[in-house]
Amino acid sequence: MARTTVSFDSAGISIAGHLYTPDAPASGPRPALVVGHPGTSVKEQASGTYARRMAERGFVTLAFDAAYQGESGGLPRGLEDPGQRVEDFKAAVSYLTTRDGVDAGRVGLLGICASGGYALTAGGGDHRVRAVATVCGVDVARQFRLGADGTQDPAVFQSLLDTAAQARTAAARGEDPGVMTVFPRTVEEAHALGGRHGAEGFEYYCTPRGRHERSAKFLAWQSVDKLASFDAFHAVPLIAPRPLLQIVGSRAVTSWMAVEIHQRATGPKELHWIEGAGHVDLYDKEQYIDPAIDKLTDFYTACLTADR
Repeated sequence: MARTTVSFDSAGISIAGHLYTPDAPASGPRPALVVGHPGTSVKEQASGTYARRMAERGFVTLAFDAAYQGESGGLPRGLEDPGQRVEDFKAAVSYLTTRDGVDAGRVGLLGICASGGYALTAGGGDHRVRAVATVCGVDVARQFRLGADGTQDPAVFQSLLDTAAQARTAAARGEDPGVMTVFPRTVEEAHALGGRHGAEGFEYYCTPRGRHERSAKFLAWQSVDKLASFDAFHAVPLIAPRPLLQIVGSRAVTSWMAVEIHQRATGPKELHWIEGAGHVDLYDKEQYIDPAIDKLTDFYTACLTADR
């Protein structure tokens, strides 16, 4: 398996990616996957892990940094723009169609965490995509509005919108608008603020377990009001008649979103549970990733290698 550093354009922004290609010789062009990372993550973390593992199973895979994040271009840094995030997926599909050794008619999407929601939206609107899968997929806009477990007091998000509005006014006056800090100083504080889900995120992103220097520890305040009206679930019925697979940890506090997505899907669909796994466990723990990779391999092999 070889990894190549690549770049491509997404609505005028340069996107940095890693292209993974299998070592084994192929009789013709291979099926390919676009792999998107969780919110605030980078291509060297969970998405890179899945891209590498799926390349070992015979797929050409592309993991990339979202616009405004990682090694990709765009200002302000740390912006989470759902419209641009969806465009990044479509631009990645476009890039793969230009690559020698890729069958442009056999491209799938794989979204992890926040990219799960973006993959649903991109796949719903882009008929070049033949199959969509998510791993611990969420609609990050819903998570902001309702909380990871869906029970957040609505006043929390209203307060964030107030601060985002103040930041826009400060920027218009030439003042520093500041940023929204994603992680607190300690895992105890993370648990106090975000419960088990918050602690899991801290343990991955803020310790040697998964920490990366380019993984964002903050978001630009404009992210909040851009997420306010985004709805990844709206596009789910548009994926049909193409297939949808969701892989979810049985202990994930975010799993309620996957259940709702499954209920909204109108085409071939499967909600596959990984027993004992929490949300973040599926980022890097081999005992949970291994069965997820097996399931993804079966899914994409059936969807992307069948006669068109």
